[in-house]
Amino acid sequence: MMMVITVLSGLVLITALIQLARIDWATHRLPNIITLPLIAAGLLWAFGTAEDFYPHLLGAALGYGVFWAVEVLYRLIRKRDGLGRGDAKLLAAGGAWCGAWALPAIVLIASVSALIYILPKGEQRDTRIPFGPFLAIGIGAVWLVQAIL
Repeated sequence: MMMVITVLSGLVLITALIQLARIDWATHRLPNIITLPLIAAGLLWAFGTAEDFYPHLLGAALGYGVFWAVEVLYRLIRKRDGLGRGDAKLLAAGGAWCGAWALPAIVLIASVSALIYILPKGEQRDTRIPFGPFLAIGIGAVWLVQAIL
């Protein structure tokens, strides 16, 4: 029974991540109508399946809080937007699904994926690229590894 719940939960997560990546790539927006329920679904999934629910709750709070702080500090220093609030909500979803300890791995995978995409293209420093698709890769990869192990 637990395997069925994990597979169905994984389908919900991966489907939402694919949709968010597609939307962010096209519009540079991560809509609340998907990100907020994804946070709630991750917390619900963790509450029902994880041995300890609190790392998932902490992961959601830290995921949002850390990216919110980066967004605000970047804007103060550079006088322009860097990360958007949707990125913070998506990382909160990653924290809800994967737990607080997984946040560094999610951000590392997302950052390396973005660098692999952008470096060969020789993009200008001011070129805007959406970070959501790369966060989706990080969240999906970490969750799948956790589900398998």
